[in-house]
Amino acid sequence: MADESSRRSTRRATLQDVAKHAGVSPITVSRAIRQPDKVSQKARERVREAVAKLGYIPNLSASRLASARSYTVCAIIPSITNIVFADVMRAIDDVFSATNYQVLIGNTRYSPIEEEKLVSKFLEHNPDGLILSGVDQTDTCRKTLEAAGVPIVQIMDYDGQAIDMNVGLSHYQAGYDITRHLIDRGRRHIGFIGAQMDPRTQKRMQGHFQALKDAGLDNIEGRSVSHAPSSVKIGGDLFHDLLSKQPDLDAVFCINDDLAMGAIFECQRRQIAVPDQIAIAGFNDLEPSRCINPPLTTIRTPRYEMGHKAATMLVECMNGASLSADEAKIDIGYELIVRSST
Repeated sequence: MADESSRRSTRRATLQDVAKHAGVSPITVSRAIRQPDKVSQKARERVREAVAKLGYIPNLSASRLASARSYTVCAIIPSITNIVFADVMRAIDDVFSATNYQVLIGNTRYSPIEEEKLVSKFLEHNPDGLILSGVDQTDTCRKTLEAAGVPIVQIMDYDGQAIDMNVGLSHYQAGYDITRHLIDRGRRHIGFIGAQMDPRTQKRMQGHFQALKDAGLDNIEGRSVSHAPSSVKIGGDLFHDLLSKQPDLDAVFCINDDLAMGAIFECQRRQIAVPDQIAIAGFNDLEPSRCINPPLTTIRTPRYEMGHKAATMLVECMNGASLSADEAKIDIGYELIVRSST
């Protein structure tokens, strides 16, 4: 057994230890760490060397108690594997990495009840702000958020009543516009493929059917949907099901790009020419969509820009800014990208 004197000390280095080692006051150490521009370069260097030598880790709990701020924000998203939300989170991380805030991430797995639980759990940590996906929270969740007393930004969706701030796009109008594109291309037997069927995908579906109705092509039966998570394989399976129900199909709007790619691959297996026999359109403009053959017509959503804007707004409000009604609700828009698949 090792001698007691030979054991490495487990005592955590304190601010006072760093100050003594650097030959400066504790307040100088604190400023050198949190507000380095207020400390001379010589003092900053001495503090840096002392921190490195002692392995000092700042006690954030103490400083947060003193400032009545937690310096944490919560970002609650439906999926941590979907590339759509990966782009949004990359933007949020880029903004907050330049600040003193720590981002806590919650994954609802598309469950409104899980979102309720996560909101309540995260609010126990007194975050300074929250970012949430969508505007369709449960009544219980909305009441909890309204009583939280912190800035909140809801992202991804613009169709609905925001609790505080909102950065999103109209999924209903995007669904309408891409279906209108197929109609304008002369397609008359237009089907719909959807998976997951969360509130935003349902709004795209509503826009799709409204466009058909406005054109006198009301085709309520022309759909194949699944509540399973979206994938390329499911896209192929749903296309197979749709074609069996509607053999005269000449176009399909797929609720996202992976489903559309699955439909294209299924057409290739069946030797169905795209777009000559069937036109196929997707949603989100994922990177593979421009690389497959034929390249996919889709709706481009500015996911990184949306996450960046939401995080920037949150930082501004947490730092005391007051946004006007127009500044607090932003329709970030979308773009119809027409390629060879239609």
